[in-house]
Amino acid sequence: MRYPTGIKKGQCTSINHINRGMGLEYDINQTNEYYRCHGIAVIHKKPTPITIVRVDYPSRREAVIKEAYFSTPSTTDYNGIYKGRYIDFEAKETKKEYFPLNNIHDHQVEHLKNIIKLDGIGFIIVSFTKLNKVYLLEAYKLIDFINNEKRKSIPLSYFEQEGYVVKVNYHPRLDYLKIIDDIYFKGEKL
Repeated sequence: MRYPTGIKKGQCTSINHINRGMGLEYDINQTNEYYRCHGIAVIHKKPTPITIVRVDYPSRREAVIKEAYFSTPSTTDYNGIYKGRYIDFEAKETKKEYFPLNNIHDHQVEHLKNIIKLDGIGFIIVSFTKLNKVYLLEAYKLIDFINNEKRKSIPLSYFEQEGYVVKVNYHPRLDYLKIIDDIYFKGEKL
């Protein structure tokens, strides 16, 4: 399919490392593109649901959204399929040595609860940017912390004890599916 900017959707493109370090979302998107191109998994960033109210059309290629609003609360950032299982997760960054719980919303926690209930794979990936560390925390451990702790943030020590370090590599950039393999598919051969 051809899009106005000339981008062909559905093709694997070479991964561009010019903007490396541009943030967690960029690294995850590059990783997901690697997974897709190598037939490992199909995981996409979910679009934010917005309702467009007003658009200016100076020309077809230069349409500009002038007014829009969030139509419904979004769930999590990413979803897809891996080894026949539904996968769904939220990605967050923090500059602190803790993860503020106000960075994840109640409807997102409820969404992750539903994923777990239906035997899907749910988790969060948190980047501690000042420490240059990235952790994967399973959704049930996030929910357990929220339900049993009085704190308004999750300390780094909880991620160190209960989470998994996501190593930064060349290809794929953040190989979080290696951790998912260790948790959910250990010993399976495909």
